[in-house]
Amino acid sequence: MELRVIDDSEDELSIEIGGEDHTFMNVLKGALLETDGVSAATYDVNPEQSGGQTEPILTVKTEDGTEPLDALEAASERVTEKTTAFRDAFETAA
Repeated sequence: MELRVIDDSEDELSIEIGGEDHTFMNVLKGALLETDGVSAATYDVNPEQSGGQTEPILTVKTEDGTEPLDALEAASERVTEKTTAFRDAFETAA
């Protein structure tokens, strides 16, 4: 996974996340929307004919002084917790 910061301000962060698709991006976006201080989270994947950008660009907007990078870190930890819980439940059921 390659990350490239597109825009970084006090209350908004846009990063390109190379090598990922809708599956991962939807999970990350969902975790961001569950994170305190996040007012909006979205991603965009444009087809090649709309300028050549094919890697997803994630945009996080925050409020109440929440740093966007801190919100992204918290959401990433939430994704890790959920996948670990799913793996444990799967192994128990098998």
